[in-house]
Formats: sequence, structure tokens, C-alpha cells
Amino acid sequence: MLHLKLLYSLIGLFFMSAVYSGNGTVYIKDCSNEPDATFAVRRALEECKANKATKLVFPKGTYHFLPNLAFERFVHVTNNGEGLTRFLFDLTGFENLEIDGQGSLFLFDGYIVPFLISNSRNIVVRNLSIDYKRTFHSEGIIVKSYIDSLDISFSDKYPYFVENNKLMFTGDEYVTTDNAGRKQKTLYPFWHMIEFDAAKREPVAGIEFLPVQNIIVKELQPGLVRFYYPRLKGTVGNTMAFNAENRSVSAIILSDSENVKIVDVTIYHAGGMGVVAQRTKDIYIDSVKVTPAKGRMVSLTADATHFVECTGKITIINSTFENQLDDFTNIHGIYQQIQKIISPTQLLIKLGHSMTYGFDFLYPKTRIEFVTPAAQNTYGYSSIEKLEKLNKEYYIITLSKPIPAETKEKDVISSIDHYPEVLIKNCVSRGNRGRGVLLGSRGKMVLEDNYFHSHCPSVCLEGCSRFWFEQAGARDLTIRNNVFDNCNYSFILGLGVIQAGSGLEDQPYSRNVTIENNKFVMAGPCLLNLHAVDNVIFRNNIIEESNEYPLDGGIRQYFESINLNRFKITNSTNVTIEE
Repeated sequence: MLHLKLLYSLIGLFFMSAVYSGNGTVYIKDCSNEPDATFAVRRALEECKANKATKLVFPKGTYHFLPNLAFERFVHVTNNGEGLTRFLFDLTGFENLEIDGQGSLFLFDGYIVPFLISNSRNIVVRNLSIDYKRTFHSEGIIVKSYIDSLDISFSDKYPYFVENNKLMFTGDEYVTTDNAGRKQKTLYPFWHMIEFDAAKREPVAGIEFLPVQNIIVKELQPGLVRFYYPRLKGTVGNTMAFNAENRSVSAIILSDSENVKIVDVTIYHAGGMGVVAQRTKDIYIDSVKVTPAKGRMVSLTADATHFVECTGKITIINSTFENQLDDFTNIHGIYQQIQKIISPTQLLIKLGHSMTYGFDFLYPKTRIEFVTPAAQNTYGYSSIEKLEKLNKEYYIITLSKPIPAETKEKDVISSIDHYPEVLIKNCVSRGNRGRGVLLGSRGKMVLEDNYFHSHCPSVCLEGCSRFWFEQAGARDLTIRNNVFDNCNYSFILGLGVIQAGSGLEDQPYSRNVTIENNKFVMAGPCLLNLHAVDNVIFRNNIIEESNEYPLDGGIRQYFESINLNRFKITNSTNVTIEE
């Protein structure tokens, strides 16, 4: 944190001379040499709103931002969580504003989110990069490997302390004191660790997150720590990544907005997702790059992009997403669980997953579907006449007509009004832990001219009404002219390169999928793993074998035992395979 006197001097400086305006444009004066430019941005945004400016321009430079003087709001961000959060750009209630960094680097230090775009229209963010001085994850190099233990070295970029055989990562400066008056640094807790291949710069084949936040450690010397855990192993020279405990600091949050464009933006790091959007219409992402900064293995600690209950059209083009610790994108709706049938037209419902608490998406006149939680069969429809929010978890809804006769407690409901069209074109996805794209919209979706090299399946068509409570079910999807290069080389989250309907039990959930003119370079035996789909066409695709990721004996034996082949199709109808 800045010294109090320095804060006062910066406030005075930026209050008097932060910006000047003219011709609808606000030009922020060059404060790239200042230790904290947050207050200058705050005053610039106030100037933009007061004068209805259409553009905010930064001179090219490196700008430093701390949370001390940032905007503060309590927010609920779906699939991330909730909390009182500091924001640099609080674009709440803005219209017709473009922010142009002119190639600047925005360097953040601490728990501060770069962008909140909420209840706004016609917003453009362009020509800038986002990074953090101290990342929310940590990285170490494996220097020795034993049976049930590893020695890992840490550079001074990832400060830590060991207390009672527990490891805690910190920032590099003392920022406060505890109740006993001892100086304390900002904490950067972790919850999982995962090994990355140093040469290939990707997660090691055959491994998934290891949940070891309470792992026993011993500091051998400053910067060198031994980790003890049953069957813990690793390869000397590889990188061990320690993922952030919470998704509390995403880079760009969009909420309840319309016509948002993100163009020529590089996100080197954030302690959560890159772009997360909720209840937003028409999102355009062009020439966005998620990539780790020089000297790091990992970029983001969660998904590169994520879209929930969005409408209009989502466009993602000419972009690269690599080395994040979760998926390229996830596009879906939300299920709510029926807790009690109060009357034939009234239900008590609950948001199912804690990361969706506070996420409102049902309103009077919203059309809804009734769904069985196990098979995810839709068995009825209605619309909401009245909604009473009890708190962040529970709601009482009154319907326009009686509920279906077969409705039971623990069934789920969801909106059938909120889904976007999707175009993902000319993008690169590689080096990340997890999957490629999870396509859960019921609008028209096109995935074309992309390159995928994913740790797990590259295309997933799945919903979940018992854990994540994510509504999906594709209705019109075209997958064409893509390259799938050694995808799903780990076989952790599914067997196929393209995966649909895992865990569903009954009628088709995804429908009308065309897969054509793609190239598949196969790391494993299974290309399509489809369950509970209807009307799928696979044609004019090139399939090549690869020896780059040889199967170990146990996995090979398992695949042989289940007779796994190129196309694993179960409980599906109208599936046409033309090899």
C-alpha cells in the first residue's frame, strides 16, 4: 500500500490535472511514471460521464494501479462468486464510450479488477494489455523427485512463508498488521497444483488438478521447499503451478449490458477469468490474446472466456487463448432447483451452486422449461407471472398456468428466452488445463477455421442439473474447417475429442450438429464420444494418427477392455458417419 502522505499528494495532483477534454474525447494526461494512476482514471471516468464523452484515450505507456483509491462495489459474478470488490474502470451506467489504451500496459498490484461493464451500452475497450505485478497463482520448478515427495524451487516472484509445515504464498510488501501488531503481507492462497511440461509448455499428459491446499511441506532452504503427499511425483525441470484458491479477480466483467466490443486486448494474467459475461446482449471479441507474460507458464487461473444467460450474438474471432487453468470458453444458461411445490401455480426455487448465488435471471414474463435432473428431459413449459426474491439463494415464483402433473421436488427449471447465437472463427486454443469450448447455447452456433490443441476434449456439448446446474443443449451447431491437433491427450474429462451428453440417461439433449471438413490428428483412439444426441452428421473430415503422446500401459489396457474405438455413440438417433 502507498504511504498516506503519498496518497494525499497523488490525489491532489490528479484532482487538478488528470485529464482534459475536447471534441467528445477525454485525454488522460501521461501519468505512466506515477506509482499509482488509479485516481487519474477515476477522475477521467467522472469527466467522461459528466460531459457524455465518447472516447477516453491514454498516451502509450506502462500504467501502475493499486486498489487503494479504486471504485468499490459488492458484486455477484456467476461461476466466480460474490464479494466487495475494487475496480479500476467501473463502467456502470455508461453509454457510447470507447476506451483506447493506444498500446499501453496496465499493470495491477493487489486485489483490483481491471474492468466492470455493468448496465451499459455501446462500450469499446481496445489497444491495451493487462497484467499483475504479483500473480494470483504461483509457479515453482521441480528440482528433485522422490517417492511421495518433490523438491520445488521458487523465485522471488513468488514469495511465501512456511508455518507449522504449511505453505502460504504472499505478496512482496508488508501492507498491514495483525491483532498482535505483527507486520503482514497480502496472502495469495492456493487450492490445487498441476504439473506443466517445460518443453511443450502445456499440462503433463495424464494428470489433473491435485487438491493439496493442506499439503505438508518443509523448507529446506530459502526458495526451496519439499512437498510430501502420497504418490506425489513429477519430472525434474518441469513447472508446478499452484492455482489460486478463489476466482476473485477476473480481468473483464460484463453484466446486464448491450453491444460490448473488446478489440486488440492482451490479458497476461488475472486471478479468475479473462472475460466473463452475464445477462449481456451482443458481445464482440476480436484480436484478443490470453497468454502468459515472459518468464511464466500460466496465464489465467480460470476460463479464458465465459458467458451465462447472454443473448443477441457472441462473436469471438482472430484470437488466441493459451495456458490458462481452465477452458477456452463456456456458454450456457442456469438451472434452478425446485425446493417445494407451494401450490399448483407457485414454487419455491433455489440456485443450485454457490458460485451462482445472487445471479438473477428469471423475471415476470420469462418463459421457462421443466426438466428432470437425472436425464435432463424437458417435460413441460410455462411462464413467470410474479417473482419474489427471498435472498441470494431462494425465490418464490408464481406461474401463468399450473405446473405439469409430473413435477417433483428437486426437478429443475430454466429460462428458454436467454441464449445467443455464437460465432467462433479463426482462433487458437492451446496449452491450457481443461477443455476447449463448451457450447451450451440453443441459438445457431458456428465453430470454424480454428486451431485446437487441448489437454481434455476440445468440443463439449454437456449440461449439468445436479452440480454446476448449467443449462445447455445445442440445437443448431456447425463445426467446420478446424484443426484438432492431438486433442484430449490426457483423457481426464472424457474419452473423445468431441464429447456430448456425458452422464445423461434418456432422450437426446443436443441436436442438429454438423461436423465437416475438419482435420483431426489423433492422440488417442476416440474422436466422437456422443451420448443422447440426435441428428449428427460427420462428413468430409481428415483423420491422421499421431505418436506424439503414446498411451501408457494402464490406459491402453483400459481402452482395450471397453473396446474404445473411433466413434463411441450411445443412446442416440440419426447419427451419420461418413469417413
